[in-house]
Amino acid sequence: MISGFGWAALALLFGYLALFFWGSALAAQAAGRPVWLFARATGRDRLAAIGFRVAFALAFFGPLLWLAVPILHKIDPLWTEGRALLLGLVGVFVAGLGAMVAFAAQMSMGSSWRVGVVGGETGDLVSGGLYRFSRNPTFVGQAALLAGVAMAVPAIPTVMASLLFLWSASTQVRSEEAALRMAIGPDYDQYTASVPRWIGMKGKTVQ
Repeated sequence: MISGFGWAALALLFGYLALFFWGSALAAQAAGRPVWLFARATGRDRLAAIGFRVAFALAFFGPLLWLAVPILHKIDPLWTEGRALLLGLVGVFVAGLGAMVAFAAQMSMGSSWRVGVVGGETGDLVSGGLYRFSRNPTFVGQAALLAGVAMAVPAIPTVMASLLFLWSASTQVRSEEAALRMAIGPDYDQYTASVPRWIGMKGKTVQ
């Protein structure tokens, strides 16, 4: 079974994804151009694009499949039958915090928001708000969201989702940095020198 905390985490994931698509539609309208670049990705970036999709699908549908096919969760050493209530409570908190951070970061990008990376398709540099503490707060929030789901619903699919997401984000971030450095130049180099790739305080250079 899945605990009430587990269901709450899955509801947060579903709600976040709905807001993510809504926010992306608003950004496309503001930019006057498509913001979905996944279809144009090549090489490792295409693999990362697939990885993102699979990660969120695993996190949401994996536990539901485990419930529908009992033999799957019975052989899963991570499945707790909903008994890890404290872990579930922490997971809901982490998932909720991650969803809020990810969506707030996405909305603060405005018309610069992009889903995926393609050279020549970058927006203006955004360095305020959450972007003062992380160059990629959306990814940080999404990683926390998926980690929270994995804690609230411990299972092979949810843990795999978190790991796959981390690989995909790390892969895409490097391509994004190269594209932004080419498009923006010294201003982006100055930004990267003062703000960490993932999370920290302004002025630190931890990568």
